[in-house]
Amino acid sequence: MKLVKFKSMFFLFIATLLLLAGCSSSSGKDSDTSTDGKVKLRFATWDVGDDVDLQQKMIDKFNEAHENIEVVLEAYGSDYDTKITAGMGAKDAPDIMYMWNYPQYKDALEPLDSYIEKEGADYKDNFYEALWNYNSADGKILGLPVGYTTHVVYYNKALFDQAGVEYPKAGWTWEDLQDAARKLTNKETKVSGFAFSGKPDPYDFEMFLWGNNASYVDKDGNLKGNLDSKESVEVFEMFQNMEKEGIAITTEGSGSTEMKSGKVAMFVYGAWGLTPLKEAGIDYGVVELPSFKNGKSVSILSSSGVSISENSKHKEEAFEFIKFWSNEEANKERIGFELPVLKSVVESEQLEQDEIKSVFYSMLEKSEGYTPASFIVKDWSRVSDNLNYVFESIFNPSTLMDPKEALKNAAE
Repeated sequence: MKLVKFKSMFFLFIATLLLLAGCSSSSGKDSDTSTDGKVKLRFATWDVGDDVDLQQKMIDKFNEAHENIEVVLEAYGSDYDTKITAGMGAKDAPDIMYMWNYPQYKDALEPLDSYIEKEGADYKDNFYEALWNYNSADGKILGLPVGYTTHVVYYNKALFDQAGVEYPKAGWTWEDLQDAARKLTNKETKVSGFAFSGKPDPYDFEMFLWGNNASYVDKDGNLKGNLDSKESVEVFEMFQNMEKEGIAITTEGSGSTEMKSGKVAMFVYGAWGLTPLKEAGIDYGVVELPSFKNGKSVSILSSSGVSISENSKHKEEAFEFIKFWSNEEANKERIGFELPVLKSVVESEQLEQDEIKSVFYSMLEKSEGYTPASFIVKDWSRVSDNLNYVFESIFNPSTLMDPKEALKNAAE
């Protein structure tokens, strides 16, 4: 009996050791500390290719400089939103993540106001003020800005030269753009003066309404009286009339493809167009968006930030990393991929004297204080889908619905 009891205790002891070993092995893989005792932080990025290579080099530099922190990069690429959403649902989101859709993810993100306050006023003031609005939700800052773009008008210098038309300048109006488009349009060579999306993204298109002192919704999210206002209707009528007149064409995208083929003289786009047009050999310039007669020149922002998961067990260390990720050195490292967000870097790199990049910063300062409807409307994805359908019906050459009627129905 004693031998049986000994054997039973021996096998129980071995089983316990194996169980503990299994837990230790699992902990080494999935825990928030690495095998050498460092705090382990997971950092999710949506980037691919060369961008990821650059990010890994920057992370290596951070890890080398911090004895107690190890950041591990997780590149999700096109599956980014799916994986982030799943991680948040399982309370296993990365400690740090790239972020843009704050209204959707706000409940799973750590508010950063108190962390930023500890850094002092000069720290926050070094970021362009307009960027904070796009990295916040419900009055709370949820991400540190790392990159952005405003929208500008791209123009093909060669086509302007051939038509004998002066290049556009800051302070021009939509009437000026239309006059130039008429002179640039050439039916024989199939050149169009202006191009815009026939299926415009509602998020982007709202900037044109802002320029005419309108918006999709009021501060309470009401479409009625805003989307269908006189000023809103004027914007849609202007774009549709350019199409009807034949001085503008609608495209599947932004107009970048058509400019690269030499068939479009002007289109509106963000900084994403800079490298592709340069690589295509197009001699182009950029200029601020035109203003409306009684309005202004205003751009929507596409802004990216870095956020901390509300469920992270090491938020102080995570903030240390996102501070690094948005500091001057990091801004300069990424300058070939995105526009810096720090005033000090813009000054030191003399970007305000850059013929091209300075225009994006000029638009940034003109666009402070505007909040996209996507940050106000609770069910924005549904509203956006409906607006997308309505906008397409207004600009589709086979329908060209009356803007006043179409927007009135959409607002109701």
